Amino acid sequence: MATRIPNLKRTIRNIKRAQDIIAVLVRFGFTDVVQELSIDRMLLKGKRMVGLDKPGEEISRQPHAVRLREAAVELGPSFVKLAQILATRPDLIPEDWATEFAKLQSGVPAVEAEKIKPHIASLFKDRVDEHFRSIDYDSFAAASVGQAHRAVLHDGTEVILKVLRPGIRKTIESDIEIMRALAEIAESRFEDMGYSPTEVVEQFERQVMRELDLALEQRSMMRMSRAFADHPKLRFPKAYSEHSNKGVLCMEKIDGTLLSEMKPEDFTDAERRDIVSIGSEVVFKQCFEHGFFHADPHPGNIFVLRDETTPGVPAPDESGTANENTPALPPGEEDTGIRICLIDFGMTGSIDPHTQELLADLVHGTVNGDLERVIDVVVSLTDMKPMDAASRRFRADVWEFISKFQTGNLADLEMGALLNEFFVKLKRHRLRCPSDIVYLIKAITTIEGVAEAVCPEFDLVGHVQPQIESLVKRRYGFAAVRRRVQNTTLAYAELTENLPRDIKAFSKMIQQEQLAVQLKHDGLEDLTDEIEQASKNISFSLHIAALLVCGAILFLADAAGDKGFGVLSALGTVSVLLGGIVAAYRAIQTTFR
Repeated sequence: MATRIPNLKRTIRNIKRAQDIIAVLVRFGFTDVVQELSIDRMLLKGKRMVGLDKPGEEISRQPHAVRLREAAVELGPSFVKLAQILATRPDLIPEDWATEFAKLQSGVPAVEAEKIKPHIASLFKDRVDEHFRSIDYDSFAAASVGQAHRAVLHDGTEVILKVLRPGIRKTIESDIEIMRALAEIAESRFEDMGYSPTEVVEQFERQVMRELDLALEQRSMMRMSRAFADHPKLRFPKAYSEHSNKGVLCMEKIDGTLLSEMKPEDFTDAERRDIVSIGSEVVFKQCFEHGFFHADPHPGNIFVLRDETTPGVPAPDESGTANENTPALPPGEEDTGIRICLIDFGMTGSIDPHTQELLADLVHGTVNGDLERVIDVVVSLTDMKPMDAASRRFRADVWEFISKFQTGNLADLEMGALLNEFFVKLKRHRLRCPSDIVYLIKAITTIEGVAEAVCPEFDLVGHVQPQIESLVKRRYGFAAVRRRVQNTTLAYAELTENLPRDIKAFSKMIQQEQLAVQLKHDGLEDLTDEIEQASKNISFSLHIAALLVCGAILFLADAAGDKGFGVLSALGTVSVLLGGIVAAYRAIQTTFR
């Protein structure tokens, strides 16, 4: 087995931080994990630190998931963010963990004003006064990697500053190194965990680095705004690039109320229907038409605006009709004055055209009872081997899935339920669902949850039917079929054109004896490592035995001369000591391999 400990020594640069992590794990009752991985011995030169601060009885009685959540809070922003991201990836961790981690979506104390003020000054190179008339250094909202502050531009415009926490990038990079090293050890020690610890860390690193890039968040916000520029009831905050940098995102202050702070009774029936109608339409269009979507459209990220004259939404003229620049409402639709605004684009998802086609295949195959097509989608989306897809148990599970949603009519299809059930089936067979699909499922189920809470009687299935039909039509419509026929014809024409040249090249390789066959033996490297280790053990054993026997012979020779402790005894002592040193060295090597 490949060595892991040298990697740990190389990657952990902050030993004190690593010791703090171990201490917290022990305090929250994960002593068995620390002992099994031997990570405390590695960091303390063989000493045991477990038992120094045992968990209390109250902590010991709590479920593992609860203790993990509390340990994440204790360990700070990096681990809180890791838990928040894992809450969106129930394919990588147990379901009870994901449920518990979801409680951490809010919750890290803000950096105090006296500490954040010099940090903001450094981000603007001590030229804050050139950008802002004033800044409120007391944060009104805080998250794991950043916090929000109110500010005013010199022209009187009120804005919001999203500021990264001081030193957060360095802290997260250091913690990622520790997480990666521990994940590698865990994956090498424990088999059949049901998920990959190293994949969890990789997913965390990708997501958190995206959230640390505020320029990327600004581009995502502007991209979404352009995509829905003509939507009459949707808007996005305006970004002020000239007042933003790598550590600060300056954006428009939204004069509305967060949906999470409002109750259903605060709205009329028409307004509740409008909120759900706008939100669901936008999210489904983002996912299935634009291929770029807000991955976390929960009520805390949705502002409700009642004032028609809010910036970006032109008001009707004095006659009561909209002016020429006002985006038109659909015919016959009453304008309740409700607008919504999506915020926080730190978590976004993308669906490439090929994946969109696979989703269309999944929908079409399920609705029409096409077992082989749905199985082909599973093989294409996951790392499943085609041979495994032929198993009777797997095919029976897929047919059960199809039977549950086979309606023969897209108008009756519940897309969120279908994707959720599809995800459950993949997890049951230990298949890794691509992260973009997981985020897609999260976005859809989240907005469906919003719809259920705000307006349960709203016909969500019927409302989003056009988006689902558009997805399938792009794959199976006449234009799509014609395009595929054209592409296939061109591909065969190119193949026919290149075939003589390829045959000639192949023939030439045979004539010049350049044709070679490569054989790959799966698992051969592990076998080679084991043989190499066994050979080393035999070699060291022979050396140790020779030194010990040599020492014994020298002791006996000196004793036979009746001269007491002489030169031969001294040489024998050296020989025995060398044997002991070699044995200890090999034992340490074996322990830390």
